[in-house]
Amino acid sequence: MRLVTSAIVVAALLGSGCGKSAAEKQAEQAAEDIKKAAEAVTEAQQKGGDTAKGMADMAKAMQGMAAAVGGGDGKPVDPVSTDALKATLPEISGWATGEPRFERMTSPIAYSQVETEYKNGNSEIDVKVVDTGYAQMLIAPWAMFLASGYSRETNEGYEKATSIGGHPGFERWEKDAKRGELNVFVGKRFLVTVEGNDLADTKVLHEIASKMDLAKIASLK
Repeated sequence: MRLVTSAIVVAALLGSGCGKSAAEKQAEQAAEDIKKAAEAVTEAQQKGGDTAKGMADMAKAMQGMAAAVGGGDGKPVDPVSTDALKATLPEISGWATGEPRFERMTSPIAYSQVETEYKNGNSEIDVKVVDTGYAQMLIAPWAMFLASGYSRETNEGYEKATSIGGHPGFERWEKDAKRGELNVFVGKRFLVTVEGNDLADTKVLHEIASKMDLAKIASLK
C-alpha cells in the first residue's frame, strides 16, 4: 500500500532531526499514527475483516498531520471568490489557453477553486488554484509529502518535497507516461497544482509556477 510506504518514509525523516519544534513533533506523531492505521487497514483487507476503524483512525491522523503544516487558528474561514482566483491564473506564451472552470462550495466543506488547460502541440498542462479556507480535510492529503527532505524514487519515476518561491511543495514525475506534477502550498491555505502530459521533464512546470504571483495568492482574503 503506497500510503504505508509514504508514512514510513515521512516518519523516518521527521524523526531524524534534533531539537524538533512542537509542530515537527506533532507531524512526527501523526506520521507514526498514519503508518499504524494504514498497516491495520492492510491487515484487515488481507484477512477479509472490517476496515472501518482503521480508515477512521487514518483520517484522524491525517487531520493531525494537516494541523501541523496548516495555518490559521485551526478554524475554517470563508473561501475567496472564484473571480479572485481566476486573476491568479498565468498567461503562457506559445500555449493556447482554455476557458477557466470554477467551483465554490460553502457546505459541508467550504472551498473555492479555478483551473484551466494550456495546449502546445501534443503537450497539455492543467493549472489549478484552490482556496481551502484552512479546511484540514483538504490539506491532509498533501501533508505527508510536504515534509522537508521527503524523497521517493522508483524505476517508474520519483516524487520529492521541494520549495517554490519560499513556499513548501512537492513534485512527481512518471517517466514512461511523460507526466509531471508540481504542487505548491501557498500561505498555509492555498493549493496550487501545475500538472502536464507529454512533457520532456518537469522544467516547464517550474517555469509556469514561477510566472504565478504566489505572494498575491497568499495575500487573498
